[in-house]
Amino acid sequence: MKLTFLGATQTVTGSKYLLTVDSKKILIDCGLFQGYKELRLRNWEKFPINPQEIDAVIVTHAHIDHTGYLPLLVKNGFKGKIYMSPGTKALSSILLPDSGHLQEDDAKFANRYSYSKHQPALPLYTEADARKALLHCETVEFGVSFPLFNDLNFEFSRAGHIIGASFIKIKKGTLQFYLPGI
Repeated sequence: MKLTFLGATQTVTGSKYLLTVDSKKILIDCGLFQGYKELRLRNWEKFPINPQEIDAVIVTHAHIDHTGYLPLLVKNGFKGKIYMSPGTKALSSILLPDSGHLQEDDAKFANRYSYSKHQPALPLYTEADARKALLHCETVEFGVSFPLFNDLNFEFSRAGHIIGASFIKIKKGTLQFYLPGI
């Protein structure tokens, strides 16, 4: 198993971890960078790996800094499933389309008042993009060992951060480790 940090380093937002097990690539969290402009600009950069090469996504909780990049991941070619707890899916079903709507409004406002360097200003993703990403979501209950690939399993445990927040236990054979959902 190899864990690569793709976000949330030197900052708390943009949570993305790539777990490589044998030939499988699992993305754990897929969040937007938020805050200072220099951080937000990182959302526009090319994703560090081809989204089509990712086999699955596991989400710890619904905050946008953990889920907000999912619409772009799907828009750019991710075809797999996105696993999350039922509570996380319920909140993500509200937060992701709202995020897309707000980005569309921001782009319209920037175009109307010509304050963007980009003409026309475009949203990072749209409400429709967010709804397409939600079609990839599958819920997994807390405390259930879910078989992801061959002998690779994961299990959600309650984290208490927000509704649906989870610690993730990843297990392959006798090797296991935990990732916090906060």
